[in-house]
Amino acid sequence: MPQLRSIWKGHIRFSLVTIPIRIYNAVDTAQSISFNQIHKECHGRVGYDKRCKKCDQQVSNDDLVKGYQHEPDQYVIFEKDDLEKLKIKSTKVIEIEGFVDASEIHPTLFDAPYFAGPDGDVAAKTYGLLSAALKDSGKMGVGKVVLRDREDIVMIAPHGDGILLYKMRYPKEIRKIDDVPLVEKVKADKEELKLAKSLVDSMTTKLDKLKLENKYGDAVRDMIQAKVDGKEIVAVEEEEKEVVDIMTALKQSIEQAKGSKRPMTKAKAKDKKSSSKTKAKTKTKAKAKTTPRKRKSA
Repeated sequence: MPQLRSIWKGHIRFSLVTIPIRIYNAVDTAQSISFNQIHKECHGRVGYDKRCKKCDQQVSNDDLVKGYQHEPDQYVIFEKDDLEKLKIKSTKVIEIEGFVDASEIHPTLFDAPYFAGPDGDVAAKTYGLLSAALKDSGKMGVGKVVLRDREDIVMIAPHGDGILLYKMRYPKEIRKIDDVPLVEKVKADKEELKLAKSLVDSMTTKLDKLKLENKYGDAVRDMIQAKVDGKEIVAVEEEEKEVVDIMTALKQSIEQAKGSKRPMTKAKAKDKKSSSKTKAKTKTKAKAKTTPRKRKSA
């Protein structure tokens, strides 16, 4: 099997630890069928500018057909009537095929989340019962639904007092992590693992305490406002962090994490007494300096 090609190169960073990484597509797009816009006359591919890349003619919507590329520059042409024959009738029913343990659902299978709510007061009781049953059992319901002429896998899970519905990917669409280059099954060094776990423990917090902000979105809004105000936009390049030895990085990170959580120490009783005596002496000297001397009478 051919190795995957990376789509992004950068770093994973937590505290002072920096790990260079590459990102790979986890979803195999070859499993999903996508069509191209094809010029009906010469079967050339049409770009976004509605110009045929084969004959270089500007085409209209009436001149377009759908084509599936089965070989480079070789397309199977689909007329509108062909796809109409494949339409699946929507039943507006989510068919639950069964209930599985939440641990069986791999994160890569999740696609898009939706909230599901009861339709009216009559449905509210049954809806609440299902939510409670899922929560108590630790199970998730997996089923199918037909939406927009296609069949999708969905999963229902408890969420607060309600139900969350996820659109799922088919397992065949997910590639294997073993196909990522340099992913090897090696035993971690005990000392390094101990330090790594110590760092994780020192950085453990609650999700709602983390500042998960959309900095890019905020930057875009600032840029829009700058353009409105007629200001010059200056690009700021981020400096790349130096990749240091993992043991050194772990030790420094643990010290930094402990330092940020270290509470302020209270002054000891002896220190308080000595500091109060010092203050008293200082005040006495200050009075002595400021009190004017009485002149002797002639």
